[in-house]
Amino acid sequence: MKSDRLLSILLLLQTRGRVPARELAERLEVSPRTVYRDVEALSAAGVPVYAERGRHGGIALLPGFRTDVTGMTTDEARALFVLAAQGAHTALGLDQALGSALRKVMAALPAPHRPAAELTGRRILVDPDRWLGGPRPAADLDALQTAVFSDLRLRIRYRHSGGTRLRTYTVDPYGLVAKAGTWYLVADRRGRPQLFRADRVASAAVTDAPVRRRPGVELAEVWQQLRRQVEDRPADVRVTARIRRDRLDLAVRILGGALTGPPRTGDPDGPGNGHGNGDGDEEWAVIEVAFPVLPAVRQLLQFGDALEVLDPPEARRVLAEAAAGIVALYAADPPPP
Repeated sequence: MKSDRLLSILLLLQTRGRVPARELAERLEVSPRTVYRDVEALSAAGVPVYAERGRHGGIALLPGFRTDVTGMTTDEARALFVLAAQGAHTALGLDQALGSALRKVMAALPAPHRPAAELTGRRILVDPDRWLGGPRPAADLDALQTAVFSDLRLRIRYRHSGGTRLRTYTVDPYGLVAKAGTWYLVADRRGRPQLFRADRVASAAVTDAPVRRRPGVELAEVWQQLRRQVEDRPADVRVTARIRRDRLDLAVRILGGALTGPPRTGDPDGPGNGHGNGDGDEEWAVIEVAFPVLPAVRQLLQFGDALEVLDPPEARRVLAEAAAGIVALYAADPPPP
């Protein structure tokens, strides 16, 4: 609606100052010509807005002009109160600020919208942590936040996954991302994007050198690029296994993104596998799981005899050797107290 668009333009100008017409058009998904017509409409309504042409031009409000905008809809008011669990705000030290901000927003809302917003805050909760994820190491975000918001380079000592040695890097941060309860630092290292888990940063020091980000590149763009690299990373080992149906839901929750597709029904043994008795259609389901390296298949041992790997043979050998080692360990005499 045009009225919503006019309000959006007014809010953007109040927040950003001078904004190029093309940027406003992209944000509002209209043409620059439509933006200029909207500016004329705002001016006719008494809003002191003007446009400047040229390379450094744009659309702006006269200095000092502010307006209190309370034209929220009920859905917009409710959306503000659907907030993630306090974990993210606690990690950033913003719990008290969040509560204070919500109280101010509630006071500024039109009276008819307050009950719906208040009810939403009591009835809807977003918890970003996964089931069975276990306790996560605490991440010290103070220095990372300082570097992100002050546009300074950052020197970190970092431990990579599976490693014990700390490495020192100087990075150019774009920002912080919280994904499924885990914080990540998104930064350039030597001009190339890289992802750092915040809980693996042993120490961080903000330098005096200004950040050297690639021109025109923003956090959201770099995050999507790095996310695709992680999600599209080819798995070297694809395992086919059968699992008892009463443990299938648990396996889906634990294995999560490692599953390459939905569980299959039918004969779990398949032609030529030679495993099982072939009459377990109702008892078993077939799953396919991707692992980055062969030793990682030992993760499947947690399902005990409720899961059997069918293919590849080398994955069965890894599990057999690991299981034999466990049996030998517990068959021996227990160590002295």
